[in-house]
This record gives sequence, structure tokens and C-alpha cells, in this order.
Amino acid sequence: MLALTRITHDAAVMGGKPCIRGLRVTVGTIVGLVAAGHSHQEILRLYPYLAAEDIHEALSYAAWRVGEFEVPLAVA
Repeated sequence: MLALTRITHDAAVMGGKPCIRGLRVTVGTIVGLVAAGHSHQEILRLYPYLAAEDIHEALSYAAWRVGEFEVPLAVA
């Protein structure tokens, strides 16, 4: 597992979804903004309390999570 210090899980914050430093900004929000074409600078302008490292760790966390799952496929 990656040593990510900026990603937190708390059942009392955003329903336990992975968040940035306990803030009410989820990893999914950050990844979604990047996927929609927003630059890191735009994201930091939208969320001035975030740092560039937060975006980097959100993307690293998402990549790690995707790599952890194997989905069985139906045989035709």
C-alpha cells in the first residue's frame, strides 16, 4: 500500500468517502475535475485551501485503488 498522508477516511465526514486532509473535498471530486479537463491551477483556484500535493495524492490514491480490483468477466 502507498504511504499517503493527505488522504483520510472518517465516517463522520462525507459518509466515510476518502477525503483530502479531513476536509469535505473527496478524492472523487478531485479526480472528476481532472478527468473533466480542469488544470491543477484551476482546481487550486476553486479550492484555495488545497495544495498541489493534495491533487497529486488524490490521483495516486485513485490509481492505486483501481489497480487493486479484479472483476470476473462472464464467459460467452
